[in-house]
Amino acid sequence: MSNRNNQASKQAARERLRAEREREKKKERLRRQLIVAVSVVGVLAVAGGIGFAVMKANEPTGWEAAKEAKLVAPAHTQGKNGTEILIGDKNAKETLEVFEDVRCPACAAFEQSAGEELLKDLHDGRFKVRYTIYTFIDGMGGGEGSKKALNALGAALNVSPEAFLKYKSALYSAKYHPDERDDLYAKDAELLKVAGDVPELKGNTAFEKAVKNGTYDRWVMEMTDLFGRKGVRGTPTFMHGDKKLTMAEIPQQQMTQEQYNQLARANFRKMVDAEFGPAKGGDAGKDGGGQGIAKGEKDPTGGH
Repeated sequence: MSNRNNQASKQAARERLRAEREREKKKERLRRQLIVAVSVVGVLAVAGGIGFAVMKANEPTGWEAAKEAKLVAPAHTQGKNGTEILIGDKNAKETLEVFEDVRCPACAAFEQSAGEELLKDLHDGRFKVRYTIYTFIDGMGGGEGSKKALNALGAALNVSPEAFLKYKSALYSAKYHPDERDDLYAKDAELLKVAGDVPELKGNTAFEKAVKNGTYDRWVMEMTDLFGRKGVRGTPTFMHGDKKLTMAEIPQQQMTQEQYNQLARANFRKMVDAEFGPAKGGDAGKDGGGQGIAKGEKDPTGGH
């Protein structure tokens, strides 16, 4: 009896030991499965993180991103993507085309000396003016002042054509225009300081917001793509239709600033008179000066 009890006890002990071993094996299998699962999730998370990082790294930034932004063209523009800036008396039969870059020192020299002559003809209704504003100096010299200034000009044009003309003159003025190598117009604060001299823009919160937010950056890139239009790759350039106009050079000799300005004005007048004929008294379009061309009106310069 005693032997049978001992045998039964031993058998029960062996069963308990076998059951315990099975439980330990199951726990170990489960532990390994959890480790594998966590590892897979970790790998996927890392891979996903790397993929996201790579995707973000490949996203365009700055002016490249501006190319893909929603297009907002300023008021008083027309044509494809609003790239036609046509200003003047709608009844003026002729159109002078002006190609400029805001950072261009030669453009500043022209504007400071003979710019008022051009504006007088524009306001007198002698011709309309189509402005094509390039930004190629940013690419040549580095920086972004040409593009930032063009966005600000777009914001001024959105206010009115007259505000655009006044602001452009201020940007080119001897008071503000920086050395070509100084990318000063890349700073919003500088662009807004210049705007303080334009009554329509001074304290204009909508204008200031557009400058700071880059509201017209996509439009700037559309304008930038016009580089080489009609074969023009230098500034300032003046064209009438497909004809490039040539202004006589000022002799390299010692002179005062006023003497230089007088010669520049005379050379511009000579160029314009030769192309458009003598001025007719100066009041042909006195009521239409600075007015944007009506939306939908055909571009007399040929569009492209």
